[in-house]
Amino acid sequence: MSDLNFTPIEKMKTTKEIVYEEIKNAIFYGNIKKDEILTESSLAQSLNTSRTPVREAVGDLIKDGLLVSIPWKGLKVREISPSEKEQIIFLRVSIESEGLRCAMKNITPEQIQSLRDIVDQQQCALKQNNRIEFIDLDQKFHMKILNLAEQHLLEDILLNLYHLTRLIGHKALAKNGRMEEVIEEHLQIIEALLEKDQDKATKLMEYHLINTKDSIDIAEGT
Repeated sequence: MSDLNFTPIEKMKTTKEIVYEEIKNAIFYGNIKKDEILTESSLAQSLNTSRTPVREAVGDLIKDGLLVSIPWKGLKVREISPSEKEQIIFLRVSIESEGLRCAMKNITPEQIQSLRDIVDQQQCALKQNNRIEFIDLDQKFHMKILNLAEQHLLEDILLNLYHLTRLIGHKALAKNGRMEEVIEEHLQIIEALLEKDQDKATKLMEYHLINTKDSIDIAEGT
């Protein structure tokens, strides 16, 4: 059989998947107020769809820890407590430090360049003052390190933690100059990877994540 250059067929998203993404993005981008009560009916009306895909999407968002159900009232965006914030940072430091150690063993110049490319995109987002794009790229940077480390279970855990981080992450960028600091901290982590200096890389990652927590604390006045 001759070689056929077919264009791969892209899987079409289901209505439930589209609804899930729309609500999740509204949560992450701060378009839903902290104390706003949502209902399946109001969401279905806003999204111009039936309640069935909304109900299914809401169930997934509750499982992901992004929404909470309030009996007899509806739904609201989950709030992260000070204790949970501490736990998130502790877990991220542990997971991402291990990811750096594993990635460092066999990382190639091309893979390091892929991290630099993400930081370059963050520079563009900074110039455009596009916080949403900047946060998306921040997630991409951190997930990429675990992907390069081939630590896929840790990658899945970090993704779930990142969902919770995103609930408060935009507050960190409210600190004047924090976006510039993030870029510099990412570049320092890349440099440590290039040097294959495990101790330096893990300390820089811990410093970076604690700086993010401190910036959130400042924004929240805690």
